[in-house]
Amino acid sequence: MGLIKDIYSLSFYENFSQAVAEVHPEFNKQKFIKAIYEDDFEKKEWKERMKHTTVVFRQFMPENFREAAVLIDKIIKNLKKNKSVNGGLEYIFFADYIEMYGLDDFENSAKAFLIITQFISCEFAVRPFILKYKEKMIDEITKWSLHENHHVRRLASEGSRPRLPWAMAIPFLKKDPSSILPILENLKNDPSEYVRRSVANNLNDIAKDNPHVVLEIASKWKGHTKETDGIIKHGCRTLLKQGHPEILSYYGLKNTNIELSSFEIKTPTVKIGDYLQFHFHLTNKNEEPKTVRLEYAVYYKKAKGHLAKKVFKISEKIYLPNQLTKIERNQSFKLITTRVFHIGTHQLSIIINGKESDPLEFELIN
Repeated sequence: MGLIKDIYSLSFYENFSQAVAEVHPEFNKQKFIKAIYEDDFEKKEWKERMKHTTVVFRQFMPENFREAAVLIDKIIKNLKKNKSVNGGLEYIFFADYIEMYGLDDFENSAKAFLIITQFISCEFAVRPFILKYKEKMIDEITKWSLHENHHVRRLASEGSRPRLPWAMAIPFLKKDPSSILPILENLKNDPSEYVRRSVANNLNDIAKDNPHVVLEIASKWKGHTKETDGIIKHGCRTLLKQGHPEILSYYGLKNTNIELSSFEIKTPTVKIGDYLQFHFHLTNKNEEPKTVRLEYAVYYKKAKGHLAKKVFKISEKIYLPNQLTKIERNQSFKLITTRVFHIGTHQLSIIINGKESDPLEFELIN
């Protein structure tokens, strides 16, 4: 498996240049590729190569943004004719082009987003427009939520997320998400799972700053359809991990007479690269079956010495009366790019329907 930056290869630029030249006779393929490979191209990482492609592409496009947007439409249509082209990640520079050069042209940028997002997603590029134009852009996005194309409808939800990962946050939506609720309302029964999952992710973003809003939506949507119930459950995942009392009550997750016993860490000393092993017993001491959401929390030691909690789900299922179940789990401490491990004392706890046990300690060593 190659590096992600290598999607920007010579063969990609040659194929892309050919597609551009077929609809833009003034385009010089050789000069474009030469310009791409200047300025230490090989040393650039993926995002740098993408941005570099946007900047170089701009040099070969019409100065007038409206004309450039029309030309991008023609290029995309030509690319689509080639069945080997499916709008892969390498084409995200189209969206980046609109973000970088179209921010002062609301009307033509909005039209361009509609076209481009049906080829490659634009949820990152649309966010500066939300920040600049606020309600004007939200009104446009609300129209997108009624579009016949599911990629456009998905952009309406994904692009308006208050806390989209790896993207700029939208502070005014974090403070008050009311303006985007009509978008989610339009999409709550969308036939596309791709769209519905985005609605759930938007709700989960909202829940981090305005849990009461999501609880109101959950109450309003409950039982509407199986799909809508699924959106609510996925959209409330952060509240469930936080053990939010109202959402636990919403799902009937009571911890009364659910007993934890024999909780033990089998590997009290763990080397970085190995697994933490632990087990415990769970007993439903009620006289009727109970749904139990089972999680565990790892309190990771951080660089400054404090502990940071991260919750992991084990299961959510029905336990019969007096059913005794032994649960065993392994937690990986293999090195990964998204987490830095620090040696020292860490902690582990078990969470049953939002109720957390006293933590046990273990040592992480090199």
